Amino acid sequence: MARAVTTQHKVIATGAAWIVALLIFFPILYTIITSFKSEQEAIQGFALIPSGTFESYTEVQAQSGYFKFFFNSVLLSVGSTILALIVAVPAAWSMAFSPGKWTKDILMWMLSTKMMPAVAVLFPIYLIFRDAGLLDSRIGLMVMLMLINLPIVIWMLYTYFREIPGEILEAARMDGATLWGEIVYVLTPMAVPGIASTMLLNIILAWNEAFWTIRLTTTEAAPLTAFISSFSSPQGLFWAKLSAASTLAIAPILIMGWFSQKQLVRGLTFGAVK
Repeated sequence: MARAVTTQHKVIATGAAWIVALLIFFPILYTIITSFKSEQEAIQGFALIPSGTFESYTEVQAQSGYFKFFFNSVLLSVGSTILALIVAVPAAWSMAFSPGKWTKDILMWMLSTKMMPAVAVLFPIYLIFRDAGLLDSRIGLMVMLMLINLPIVIWMLYTYFREIPGEILEAARMDGATLWGEIVYVLTPMAVPGIASTMLLNIILAWNEAFWTIRLTTTEAAPLTAFISSFSSPQGLFWAKLSAASTLAIAPILIMGWFSQKQLVRGLTFGAVK
């Protein structure tokens, strides 16, 4: 029998959730507010009411072409996500429906690679990219972002696939389905919520990746993370311009997250309640 929840408890829980959400969102909100200030206003101190000037946005666009960086971010995040799914779907299928003796150990090993500091492998990765001619290339950075997020993608898909009854796949085999047909026409449609949420999460992670995108690019393949860092100079931090650049960089992903939040939540809770 479900425990009764009083109106008072609902109000308290809702209020606490709003407070936590506002605390988490406040740095983003203040960045947006600061972007509408002049540089003089931005350095004067904390203030929640800006003058409403678009001066910083104009100067940011004049100094660095926003749309070139935006195009690179879209290409890198979507491209790396597609590459990750091409690799991860068959890998997660094999681990979920044809597990071996070392399957769990392999999964833990893949996840453990995310615990290693990225700077620990910066030197060899940089040399590999240099010798392969992949520095400041979209293809090289796309592959790098795919490899960075691949463990998470495989883990998420593995979790979703485990919730699908194996009897369905066995029935497809009895009907003559090939391995490729089993994955494409049976497994994938059943795991659409999980695959969709995995795609969204991977796009967000790739979009926000700064360490590798800044160090492996200069101009041609530089995404919005490099666009933001270009407004930090030895002369100092230009807070209004930096805030305007940050707002322009996070706006697309915020809008996408807002409109896809239902799909993301549905996918992340896929199989959690039966």
